[in-house]
Amino acid sequence: MQTAIRTVLMRGGTSRGLYFDGRDLPADRKQRDRILLAAMGSPDARQIDGVGGAHPLTSKVAIVCPSVVDDVDVDYLFLQVSVDRATVSDGQNCGNILAGVGPFAIESDMLPANDGETEVRIRMLNSAGTAVARVQTPHRQVVYAGDARIDGVPGTAAPIMLDFQGVAGSNCGALLPTGNVVDVIEGVRLTCVDNGMPVVIMQAAEFGKTGYESPAELEADVSLKEKIESLRRQVGPMMNLGDVGEKTVPKMALVAAAMHGGTISTRMFIPHRVHEAIGVLGATSVAAACRAPGSVAAEMSKLSAMSASQRLEIEHPSGSFVVDMDVFVDGDKLDVRRSALLRTARKLMQGSVFVPASILSADR
Repeated sequence: MQTAIRTVLMRGGTSRGLYFDGRDLPADRKQRDRILLAAMGSPDARQIDGVGGAHPLTSKVAIVCPSVVDDVDVDYLFLQVSVDRATVSDGQNCGNILAGVGPFAIESDMLPANDGETEVRIRMLNSAGTAVARVQTPHRQVVYAGDARIDGVPGTAAPIMLDFQGVAGSNCGALLPTGNVVDVIEGVRLTCVDNGMPVVIMQAAEFGKTGYESPAELEADVSLKEKIESLRRQVGPMMNLGDVGEKTVPKMALVAAAMHGGTISTRMFIPHRVHEAIGVLGATSVAAACRAPGSVAAEMSKLSAMSASQRLEIEHPSGSFVVDMDVFVDGDKLDVRRSALLRTARKLMQGSVFVPASILSADR
């Protein structure tokens, strides 16, 4: 016997995942996680018995439901389903999957669409921050076709503007969670930042790297990965994240001078694989670090005279990512007032995912 659960498979930004109406999943977390592991086919390196894509970027879940909070339309919980382990983590946001939340919520009748553009206010349950998604809805219908292009995704699609509010320090309690612009661990200088995603920024040259290597080249360097994981586990408690051995945060970013006229070049460990591009909130955190005077990122970035509003182009392995920021800098103090960026999304499949019925009746 198998049980069918309604879902939509969507690409959000440079990620892909299953989107569920939260009312279709059990409230019990253990039972819910068993369902999601079975749906994705985890734990298995190929995820051959599920719909996962055998990579962290394609093994993601969004749970969306109408919000009971004033001035918010929907609540969004992001879950990272491990590929080769039986774990489901809610320890981070995902801004790429977020790009599909607005279209999913509108098409699931969680809020009405306007004629032209619909603004969807989204409460991100992983961190309690709020995002506003502006979805194209001519004739009150979500459209996915358009002329917007983002690096890391072939072709073009309808633009979805994401505007983040109150995300600085949302995971760690402060934009610079260690209280320092630069910390030193095992002789490595690093900057810890949380502008929606906990990120540790380090100069690639300190590891004998150029910072322009491909993700495959970096993943093949076992000693590099061991060194970065050692640093990640040490810095986790310093960032108020506790023991991060089984967590997907903080992300670890190697940075170098931009190669193609942008602000800075990045290679992001997420944390055990290297991102083929860069995550949305990872990019906003790197961008914030670029504006922090004296930070590791600021030393490597190419920024003109500091204005409150500025566009930062974060280069990554498959292109670049532009972040619009409104930042107030006063000496060594940094106040991020706004982070906004462009994403796209596309609905790929809609229907039901089937899981063994025994999962629903298993002992809790």
